[in-house]
Amino acid sequence: MRLAIFTGIILAGSYASLTPALAADPTGDWRVADGVANIRVAQCNGSMWGAVSWEKQPGGRDENNPDVSKKNRPTLGMVTLINMKKTAGADQWEGQVYNAKDGQMYSATITPVGTDQLEIKGCVLGFLCGGETWTRVGPPIPLSTANAMAKSAPKSTAAAPKAAPAPSTAAPATTTAAPKSAAATKSGQKGPADTVGDICLLPEIAGFAH
Repeated sequence: MRLAIFTGIILAGSYASLTPALAADPTGDWRVADGVANIRVAQCNGSMWGAVSWEKQPGGRDENNPDVSKKNRPTLGMVTLINMKKTAGADQWEGQVYNAKDGQMYSATITPVGTDQLEIKGCVLGFLCGGETWTRVGPPIPLSTANAMAKSAPKSTAAAPKAAPAPSTAAPATTTAAPKSAAATKSGQKGPADTVGDICLLPEIAGFAH
């Protein structure tokens, strides 16, 4: 199994470009402890969610899932951190984690440590707890990424008709391209190899019933 989000392994790392002000922000892309995958964490509908955004060995499948219908689903884009809520008075979020190693769900917490590490701890029925530390590999993602992207689209569309009558036809093309680039940069999810994008738009997250 090439994907691991598992307990008991510790890995340290750094992301020097971040500032101390971001110490309590769990969003962004994180490298799991054994380095086989990145998990993208974002705030969607008021909760923290995480999904596999990169695999060291592409083509992984959720082969250990007890649900036969899911055994062949790709692990890339698979939701791993589920509906994690902020803990009152602490820089911690709690919810569930899907462990691809055994295909089971566990209660779990995530806690930012400085700017470059995220501790994840999971327990089975309140005991047999374990954890690992993930290393930041991507910048924090702005709040409500899906909503921000949705709002930016109409603005780009509206700008084109206004610019078209006055200047040449080249002006609208330039005006339209700029917002797209800015939105991609702001989201922290731009990149030619990024096929996952905004995890808030993944069906399992977008359609989650609270």
